Amino acid sequence: MSFHGKLALVSMLPAALSVSQLHAEPQASIIVEGIISSYSQDPEEYRLPGFQLGGEAGLHDEGWSFGHNEFAVSGEIGGFLEGQFTGVMHQHEGELEFELEELWLQTLGLGQGVTLKAGRFFSDIGYLNNTHPHAWDFVDAPLIYRGILGNQYKDNGLQGSWIAPTETYLRLGTEAFTGSEFPFDYDGGGIGSWSLFADIGGDFNASHSWQLGISHLWGDSDDRFGGHGHDHGGRHEVEHAYGEEHLPAFTGDSSIAAVDFVYKWAPDGNYKERFFKLQMEYMYRREDGRIDLFHDGVFEESSPYEGQQHGGYIQGKYRFLPHWQGSLRYDLLTSSNRAVNAEILEEAGLESDYDPWRIGGAIAWVPNEYTTLRFQYNHDRSQPRTDHQFFVQFIYSFGAHGAHQF
Repeated sequence: MSFHGKLALVSMLPAALSVSQLHAEPQASIIVEGIISSYSQDPEEYRLPGFQLGGEAGLHDEGWSFGHNEFAVSGEIGGFLEGQFTGVMHQHEGELEFELEELWLQTLGLGQGVTLKAGRFFSDIGYLNNTHPHAWDFVDAPLIYRGILGNQYKDNGLQGSWIAPTETYLRLGTEAFTGSEFPFDYDGGGIGSWSLFADIGGDFNASHSWQLGISHLWGDSDDRFGGHGHDHGGRHEVEHAYGEEHLPAFTGDSSIAAVDFVYKWAPDGNYKERFFKLQMEYMYRREDGRIDLFHDGVFEESSPYEGQQHGGYIQGKYRFLPHWQGSLRYDLLTSSNRAVNAEILEEAGLESDYDPWRIGGAIAWVPNEYTTLRFQYNHDRSQPRTDHQFFVQFIYSFGAHGAHQF
């Protein structure tokens, strides 16, 4: 059977399995998130100069809104597989949007440290990408995730990983996706994007631990439209931030490299009283292809295009009291994009004449593992004008939820 055939077969497995085949009772959880947002600039005019917004990279609705509300069911199947279904509900411009976020199967007990996963899931590119938003230390994603990944990259595909039998933690893996989601929007069928990743880490002693990760994600794009960053449904025509009449689209090759580092401290490993986490990531993307400009839905002109965008963030979180923690974050992006027709760069929002940056701080009350109340402020210079952004976020979880990464 071909690789493409195997992908199709795996996609049919969840529908073919019955409840009687479950090895253990499934676990269910609900994550409820409410957000109050305030901006000094118009959130509908938000963009990142030098970067094409897409995916879910737009700002939260101003005022009260539902955030990333999640319903998940997981469990073992026959004792040799585990699976998970995750559905989410967002709010955009007052409308509720529903999305299938995850639906995957993963092997159990293959031995030799090997694990296979198939279905719809978050890629292991970078550190934060495969973490659900309710587990972030801030209300919003880092700027580099907005600009390059559309907040997070998830897709349909296969993943293989191996954990080395060594005292130092070492995990190596690769992924193959359809590439149909932002930042690729591949429309050729079969495999449209690939990734390689490696994580290494360990403990200095009982109080100090660390992890270093490197990853590479690359793929093809066919008419990747940019918009307001609220495209929850995959490939479809979106309204561009400059107006409905101008729709620039990228077609070509895209390659993303990422490096991440995380350090954690807790007295004798006890995270309940005090802990500190230092987290940083850097991403670099290179693209080669063309930018097509559509006017009122009709192709107007095209220009060869070469793009280079990179940046990162550094953030720290400190639990200074058993139920209180504070976080600080700094973001910086830069780009060097070129096109034969410079006017198309302007229409696409890809001019490289400004480097976006941002400083943000948050304080959170966490009375228990189910509840978080967070207050956050961003001094946002994504554009030359300062945007003073204020957020109040409430998160409550019901039921059993799987553990998150290191």
